[in-house]
Amino acid sequence: MQKSKVVARVLEGNQIQCQIVSPSGQKLTLTGNTTGEEPTFEKVGLGNNRALVNSAWAFAMDRYAAVNLPDQQQQKNAEKRAEAHRKTAEWIVGVADELTTEKKHGWCSACFGLHNHIKAKRPLGQLPAYLCDDCGSPTLPCAGLGCRNMATRGQGAVLIQRYCAEHLHKTPGFAKANSKMGALNDYEQFLKYDKPNLARAVKVVGLAGAGIALATPFAYFGASAIGGAVGVLVGGYSGAAATSYGLAFLGGGAIAAGGLGMAGGTAVVTGIGAALGGVLGSTVANAYVQEDKSFHIEMLCGGTGVPVVVCNGFLSKTGKGWGEWREIITQRYPDSPVYRVHWGAKELKDLGLLGGDAAARFAIGAALKKVAAQAAKRAVRTLGPLAPAMVVVELAKNPWHVAKNRAEKTGAILADLLARTNEESYVLVGHSLGARAMVLAAQALGTKPDGPRIEALHLLGAAIGAKSDWHTLTAAVDDAVYNYHSTDDGVLKVAYKVAEAGQSPAGLTGFTPSEIKLRNIDVSEQVKSHFDYHKKVQLVGALEEPTVTE
Repeated sequence: MQKSKVVARVLEGNQIQCQIVSPSGQKLTLTGNTTGEEPTFEKVGLGNNRALVNSAWAFAMDRYAAVNLPDQQQQKNAEKRAEAHRKTAEWIVGVADELTTEKKHGWCSACFGLHNHIKAKRPLGQLPAYLCDDCGSPTLPCAGLGCRNMATRGQGAVLIQRYCAEHLHKTPGFAKANSKMGALNDYEQFLKYDKPNLARAVKVVGLAGAGIALATPFAYFGASAIGGAVGVLVGGYSGAAATSYGLAFLGGGAIAAGGLGMAGGTAVVTGIGAALGGVLGSTVANAYVQEDKSFHIEMLCGGTGVPVVVCNGFLSKTGKGWGEWREIITQRYPDSPVYRVHWGAKELKDLGLLGGDAAARFAIGAALKKVAAQAAKRAVRTLGPLAPAMVVVELAKNPWHVAKNRAEKTGAILADLLARTNEESYVLVGHSLGARAMVLAAQALGTKPDGPRIEALHLLGAAIGAKSDWHTLTAAVDDAVYNYHSTDDGVLKVAYKVAEAGQSPAGLTGFTPSEIKLRNIDVSEQVKSHFDYHKKVQLVGALEEPTVTE
């Protein structure tokens, strides 16, 4: 039997072409340039398959990059990605070449939509193969007893049954992915899995294009659920090509080395407002919650005012309840319902943020200096497109960067959950790395046109860089961002600067540049420790001046 063919060639300059020929002789030609524009092709026959078109074009783009990138390592990485895309495209065109009239209707584990799946003819002895009539990905019925969902189908002569995304716990539930959940304290029901995990022992080895070996379901969910979802939902790819594209989009192999951080799932959520409260937001949040078993949201009190959400940046001595928050919150928002976000118990414990300033400075500083120096030296060399991953391998040994990444992921989870509630606005309050999480959550919500607004954002000793274009932050806030900073904050003055190669945090010096909706409030005279803010500061409102407690 003739095999599928997918061939790429350069026409002239940056003009490229990809030709696809199916086993029966069906043809599809994609033509375009390497500047990122969509290729031109006939949208009939094979051209109706979105996964095929995107995988084939990604192959052509990476094949061009493999020849024209300036660095040998970059070329090698591009060639690996190209090969993954080519194999996926050849597999899809082989399945799409000979379709029957038989259809199944069910949720697709590739695009998470409810669609028809058209059965393809396959050789005897192989498991069946279908094509989702929306995304074009190969699927097959889920092996779960009585399940009507469709699983993604592996390439070639697959002999082992597969499970759908619900039975793999890649999503709490297909029907939930685009749904609302009511109030914030309904989040547990939303994140509760509709189906049992039927593939706890699944092992995934060697993610194509990323040069990573993942050996546990824990790592699998981080890579597949996020990288794969981004590849399908953002890039429109399928299978290995989806994962390859997703990982490249998220910054290479940083998942395996300790977290995606700002270059990863958080950047996807903050950059694509429609993702919040939708399929991609749900997938990212689900993957991050699986990583952080300590994550939960506690309702501290009810009320009729604008809901307030608080987030610690260190482990409270109580571990539950109000902790240090009662007085500072109830003075400013006495009528509001208040929720507290708990997160990163392991990461914050490893970081040493359990006691006072001296203990924190010692724990962080001792862990950071050697690794930070090594990472800085490595960063100045040319490492190719997976440079972020290689640097993170070093930084993953560093408890500060692991905790920082966890804070950013927490912000992504919170943003998606807030976007699913029926509230019109929230007040967010965060301390230290908790302030970092709240900044990420606010920026994400600011990209969603129909999402809840942030009435005000209060940041105490914010462990986030001072210099940036903060328009995306202030645009999300109706009142203002109130940044309470102290030049006597020892943790930020010593440990943060070591960790961030000399950069100043907003909690030490204030945000720059400042603007009318970004209010820097200097509390240095009263706040002498990273752990003084709750006791010494009173939250201010519009046009008010800050007050402090002696």
